[in-house]
Amino acid sequence: MDAVIEQRLASDVPLVGQISRYIVAAGGKRLRPALLLLMCGALACRSEQRLNLAAVVEFIHTATLLHDDVVDESTLRRGRPTANEAFGNPASVLVGDFLYSRAFQMMVLAQNMRVMEVLSEATNVIAEGEVQQLMNMHDASLSEADYIHVIRSKTAKLFEASARLAAILAGSDAATEAACAEYGQALGTAFQVIDDALDYDGDVAEMGKNLGDDLREGKVTLPLIVAMERCSPAERELIRSAIEEGGADQLDAIVAIVGQTGALQITHERASQEAQRAIAALAGLPDSAYRRALNDLAAQLLQRRS
Repeated sequence: MDAVIEQRLASDVPLVGQISRYIVAAGGKRLRPALLLLMCGALACRSEQRLNLAAVVEFIHTATLLHDDVVDESTLRRGRPTANEAFGNPASVLVGDFLYSRAFQMMVLAQNMRVMEVLSEATNVIAEGEVQQLMNMHDASLSEADYIHVIRSKTAKLFEASARLAAILAGSDAATEAACAEYGQALGTAFQVIDDALDYDGDVAEMGKNLGDDLREGKVTLPLIVAMERCSPAERELIRSAIEEGGADQLDAIVAIVGQTGALQITHERASQEAQRAIAALAGLPDSAYRRALNDLAAQLLQRRS
C-alpha cells in the first residue's frame, strides 16, 4: 500500500509532491487503510483493488489533516511542525485539495459504482462534520449527543467506509456489509473519544502534539462535557469561560477538575462501550487470524497513549 501511495503522489508540480510526502512520511498509524486490508483478509478477499482503495482512504484522511491543521492553527503533529507551519496555509489547503482529487481519480479505477457511492458520501459527511465542529467552537452548552454526532461524522465515518469497502470488494451480502460498517463506526468513535481524553491526560512526547490544544481552540469534548456536569458552580464557570474565550491559561486548573470529577474515567467507559460494540459486530465473521486481529485492535485501542 505504501508503494501505491508513493506512486500516486507523483505530480508535475514539485511543491505538491514535497508537501504530500512531508505529511505522509510523518508516519501515523495508517489505521484506516489497515482496517480495510484486515477486513478484506477476514472476508477472504484478495482483490487487487484493496491496495488501491486502502491508499484512497489514507489520501482522504491526509487531506482532512492538512485542512484541519489550517483551520485549527495547529503547529505540531506527530512530533514535528505541521505542514501549514512548515509551508504556509495556502500551500497546505491547495495540496489537501490535490489529495482529495487524486483520491477520486483512484477510486474510479475500481469501476464499481457502489465504491464511488460509499466514498463520495463519506467525504461529504466528513466535510459536514468539520463545519458542524466549527459551528460548535466556544459553545459551552454542547451536549454529549451533539459531541457524538460530530465525531461520528468527522472521524468515525471514514473508519466505517473503510470497513464497508472491504465487504463490497468481497461481494458480501447486506448483513455482512452492515456488520463491517458497524465495526468501523464503533472503532472510529472509540478512537476519537480516547483521542479527546488524551488531550487532558496524555504525554506530549508520546502524542507528538501539544497538550490542551482542544481547549486552546475552544473545542468542547467529552471530558469537559462530563466535568461540567459533575463539578461545582465555580469550577463550571471556570471551564465555561475557558471554552468561550479560548486559550489555555487555566489549563492546569481544568486538567485538575477533569481528573477530580472522574470525567476521564467516564470518557474511557464510553470508549470501552464503543470498543465492545465493535467486537460484537465481528461475531458473524468466520474465525481467522484477520478477525482476531480486528478483535485485538478494538480491545487494545483502550490502552493507546498517543
